[in-house]
Amino acid sequence: MARAVEEDARAVGSPVKPGLRDALAAFHYRNFTLFFAGAVLSNSGTWMQIIAVQYVVFQLTGSTFMLGVAGFLQLLPIVFLGPIGGWLADRFARRRVLLVTQGLAAGEALVLWAVWARGSDSLAALLVLVAISGVITGLNIPSWQAFISELVPRDALLNAVTLNSTQFNAARALGPAVGGAVLAGLGASAAFLLNAISYVAVIGALVLIKLPRPVDRPYTAVGPPKRRIIGDFFDAARATRSYPGIRACFFAVVALGLLGAPLASLLAAFADQVFRVDATRYGFLGAALGIGSIIAAPFIAGPGSGVRRSKLLLVSMVAYGTALVAFAATSSYAFAIFALAVSSAGYLGIASTLNTTIQLQVAESIRGKVLALYVMLLTLAMPVGLLIQGTAAEWFGLQATVIVAGLLFVAVTVWLARFSGLFGHLDDDGPLGSAGASCPTPSEGIDGSVDVEEGLPLGARPEGGAPAAGGARQLAGDGPAVQQAGEAERATDRALDRRV
Repeated sequence: MARAVEEDARAVGSPVKPGLRDALAAFHYRNFTLFFAGAVLSNSGTWMQIIAVQYVVFQLTGSTFMLGVAGFLQLLPIVFLGPIGGWLADRFARRRVLLVTQGLAAGEALVLWAVWARGSDSLAALLVLVAISGVITGLNIPSWQAFISELVPRDALLNAVTLNSTQFNAARALGPAVGGAVLAGLGASAAFLLNAISYVAVIGALVLIKLPRPVDRPYTAVGPPKRRIIGDFFDAARATRSYPGIRACFFAVVALGLLGAPLASLLAAFADQVFRVDATRYGFLGAALGIGSIIAAPFIAGPGSGVRRSKLLLVSMVAYGTALVAFAATSSYAFAIFALAVSSAGYLGIASTLNTTIQLQVAESIRGKVLALYVMLLTLAMPVGLLIQGTAAEWFGLQATVIVAGLLFVAVTVWLARFSGLFGHLDDDGPLGSAGASCPTPSEGIDGSVDVEEGLPLGARPEGGAPAAGGARQLAGDGPAVQQAGEAERATDRALDRRV
């Protein structure tokens, strides 16, 4: 009854303020529920492996610099493979891409288990396998992020993105907590094996998901495949200059990667040098990085969806940076757990706001490429930040390094909000974020050629379904191809609604 009243209110144009009961709206859609369940189990295994790798590297070397090297090798391939991952996400059915990449990731985890189970303690072998996992992740992430838009209709996208970030952070809590106990009781090889087994969950979910039949559009090849992949990617990157809201997201995610995210890879050093705890309590430190996001998720996905994205991002970034400083400044294990939980809540607000802004503002024809660019910026900043902070910790001390990083993160937040002129554009909606901006239409390639996507053609539209005003290439003026894409999107939304 309440849902019917809410729909009637929307129909007559009355604003409906989101509440806590709206926090789980995306779970009304079977496909998203399946994907969420499989992902949280699989990602828990991934986080179990991550903390096991960090623990083993630090035990073998005793060096924060080598922790930075391990993180660098895992993240760097994602940067270089971003253009290919984005092209795959925009060219082929995203579910098909995910099935292949998740299968490869399971194979890599099995090899890592086999190597370690033989009693090998070779740091070189471990680092090679970590780098291979980074290669697979680079091909996987753009399709993973873009796939969310195929599981729910547009009006549930913000909620779905937030819940997707929540499952990642729930896994970030569960994986390290279980991983710490496994490390203490069974050793690193058991953690690697459990991660390999966990991929059964997400692969099974992908098989069970049922999507509306893909609508193909003709594809016009321009140049050799390498030129199309690299050229189209850079064309998409240039197109983001017309999206000030997306540029604000890029600045924020670089700051996050350089100054905030490296802390997760330094936790093993904090556990050993600052808090002097065993493997199990080290696992609880990692779990705290996800606990706060689980607590905050209902508020961000529910009432938070009615808050301006610019305001939500500002509060989240300030809370995150402040929590980093508080964590690094304390020698109390209990307070450190609390500070990490607060940082986790802030991280969820940041990640969900940035991802949602991009998903809502970008045209469907370049969605995978722009999301790949977003991930590339984060994963380029993270290894650089890891190397810088790992080296600085050797010279100036672990706590002092993270305190300075947290203060710099807050300073960047203030600049971005008050002086950059971009922050307010986070609240723009539709593929043409500001009047006069131009971007490719959902049915066109960046160079004007017609492209094809094996996936759902959800052309980006402003709320209410009308084309955005302004721009040299408006949706309403681009002829039958765009109108056909719009009709396909509306048909897709109706099909998704029927699956509730």
